[in-house]
Amino acid sequence: MTFTTGQRVRIVACEDDPRAAGRTGRIVDEVPPSVLTGGRWTVHGVGLLIGPVLCHAHELRPA
Repeated sequence: MTFTTGQRVRIVACEDDPRAAGRTGRIVDEVPPSVLTGGRWTVHGVGLLIGPVLCHAHELRPA
């Protein structure tokens, strides 16, 4: 699945930080993920004590 910059997403699971599961945030990537991020999308605004997280596309749903 492809997402766009600023799109709100719901995190259904997150290998990078399991505390993010069940929360919503915004995609910050301007291009699809590459090898540098291991094919994961960067999601920001998940929570006050949770920084940006990296999630695979199958761990995200449009909000």
